[in-house]
Amino acid sequence: MLRLSNITITQFKNYDFSTFNFKERIIGICGLNGKGKTNLLDAVYYLCFTKSYFTKADGLNCRFNSDGFRLEGMAPPISSSLQKINGENFSSDEQASFKKNKPNNIVCIFRGVGKKELLLNDVAYTKFSEHIGKFPCVMIAPDDIELIVGGSEERRRFVDTVISQIDPEYLRQLIIYTKVLQQRNSLLKKFAEQGKTDWTLLEVLDDQLVQPGNYIYTKRKEFTLQLIPLIQQFYKQIANNNETVTLQYESQLNSNDFFAVLNQCRQKDFILQRSNGGIHKDDLSIQLNGQPFKTTASQGQRKSLLFALKLSEFELLKTNKGFAPLLLLDDVFEKLDEGRMQNLLNWVCNKNEGQVFITDTHKERLEQAFTGLQTAYQIIEL
Repeated sequence: MLRLSNITITQFKNYDFSTFNFKERIIGICGLNGKGKTNLLDAVYYLCFTKSYFTKADGLNCRFNSDGFRLEGMAPPISSSLQKINGENFSSDEQASFKKNKPNNIVCIFRGVGKKELLLNDVAYTKFSEHIGKFPCVMIAPDDIELIVGGSEERRRFVDTVISQIDPEYLRQLIIYTKVLQQRNSLLKKFAEQGKTDWTLLEVLDDQLVQPGNYIYTKRKEFTLQLIPLIQQFYKQIANNNETVTLQYESQLNSNDFFAVLNQCRQKDFILQRSNGGIHKDDLSIQLNGQPFKTTASQGQRKSLLFALKLSEFELLKTNKGFAPLLLLDDVFEKLDEGRMQNLLNWVCNKNEGQVFITDTHKERLEQAFTGLQTAYQIIEL
């Protein structure tokens, strides 16, 4: 079982130096806006993903007038995590990264641009991507509504984040694909600037794009077949009605092979100076009662679907990893009505054995919600 027993935050966002001990499975974090509730959750997320949930540039995570930050977390032994990954045993190298019968210590140090270190049990990673999936985590935050109403990039990122925690090879192929795609786009811009085309070099990049692209497409297609029924199930539980939500994985590769897609888009690529064909255009289309969800759904329906997506992510991670991931809920009380809120809390706190962190501005509201669930909890006041 995955639990975080404590975290020490140094010069991260609004924190100078603070240590928090987590004594229970259910953790409530309360305080006025600006006190650091969301930043505490983000620090936990950072230790799991080697990056912030909210900020792309590491330098923006430093406390004002600080040049760097340090995060350290302690997790008890994750015995069940050594049992399976995709239904198979971990390799000896993967098992060696965990201490048997001792807490796992995660440390991340940012010293400035290009100077970041990540250590697990005092052993530094050569590639940060090797850490992804060892401590799985699901975050639900107010801005996540963009997953429903925003562009396709948001939904691709959601799918990629889940699969990458389950399948390390998927993350490696995604990194390769992204790098080759950037090179291809740079080449297309160079063609336009110089007024000439190097067909041989373009075909080399096309060849390099197809192999990881096909792998990613296959895994996304398999993943969405598992994901969609779970989303529909959770939506009904949270919304508590008979509305019909349908989802479909959309990809240019659904009807053509990758080389054909690249050839069909080549003229458009030259004109727009970027790659218009490939799995970087994939999307997850969502409908409500046969109509586009983002344009017809109410605020309550959108929020219900958001939680359904995130809880489906949680459930798939738990099934594939062999233990429940950490669940971080930021300011959720303001986003759902009382009935939907109780349905959500009953599932995350009572029907789930994983550790849950929930923030709110009102201590009394947290205590009332937790008391009604009749489960042990801890309140941290900031």
